[in-house]
Amino acid sequence: MHIPRFPILAASVGLFATHLAFAGDRPITSYEQPFPEFGEIERLDPALDELIDENATMLKLAEGFSWSEGPVWDFAADRLYFSDVPENIAFQWQSEEGVSIFLSPSGFTGETYNGSGPGSNGLAFDLDGNLVLCQHGDRRMARLNQKRRGYLTLAGEFEGKRFNSPNDVCYDSEGNFYFTDPPYGLGPDTPSELDQNGVYRVTPEGEVTLLTTEFERPNGIALSPDEKTLYVANSHDPRPIIMAFSIQDDGSLSEGAVFFDSTELREMGRQGSNDGLKTDVHGNVWATSAGGVVILSPEGKHLGSLLTGRSTANCSFGGNDRQTLFITAHDVLCSISLKVKGYFPERKASD
Repeated sequence: MHIPRFPILAASVGLFATHLAFAGDRPITSYEQPFPEFGEIERLDPALDELIDENATMLKLAEGFSWSEGPVWDFAADRLYFSDVPENIAFQWQSEEGVSIFLSPSGFTGETYNGSGPGSNGLAFDLDGNLVLCQHGDRRMARLNQKRRGYLTLAGEFEGKRFNSPNDVCYDSEGNFYFTDPPYGLGPDTPSELDQNGVYRVTPEGEVTLLTTEFERPNGIALSPDEKTLYVANSHDPRPIIMAFSIQDDGSLSEGAVFFDSTELREMGRQGSNDGLKTDVHGNVWATSAGGVVILSPEGKHLGSLLTGRSTANCSFGGNDRQTLFITAHDVLCSISLKVKGYFPERKASD
């Protein structure tokens, strides 16, 4: 996640809008059903019709955030959680209740912070249903304790050196976490302790392994449904790529290959960089990139885009049918109903 330095957009007053005052005097607008339409669907390949109905539309659920990020669906509570990184808040959204604060603070629990984004970023649930957070300000991967009473550090350092600012996370069916660690959350007076902006793996026992230093700014991360491929987005402007790595039997990665390059989209004037990404059950990759969300086949073919008209941070499947894609697009939370289910790892049965 790279936080663009845009002014906060004022929340608009609509017929179905309810204003809630969060983070000082900044208004958050939650929309009621019927949700207003938002953005456009760009269809580049007939294969997209198998994933998104021809009559589908994107919907605006809420707006007024500083930089919304890291959406994750809570199946047990039937709600969405997502981060507002600059505000150090994690919000929750439900269809009938709209948006409210879930966690504050969400990513920095200290007293003094001089960076650009102290809050949580990527969010995920582990195999036991615990919420795991990439915390910029505290520079760690952490698990939310029961009844929201503080956090337990899952990974805070590598070889005795603190991480930069863990950004995004995914996990596999054995309980291993994979996360990216760019420097976006470091302040000007807080130098990195590491020699790399790495991609890491954390076992259930807490063993941390550096997987690759291939990226200038590693960002979004996701596994293929067969858990044999790891996708990692690079949000570095001169090299805006998504790479695919084969996962070896010992957990290490292959050399990797470019899966998607968004240079052409950026040259078209579309806003944003490669950021968060997820996979569906058929292996298609849904990745935030220049213009919004790009939909890529398992072979890397660009099938179409969900155009948000702004820099777009992340996306996640949800809804209890797993067929809604939630999108955090700068100041907006939006969604679209799909014809395909998102991929969620399930614990492997013991031998």
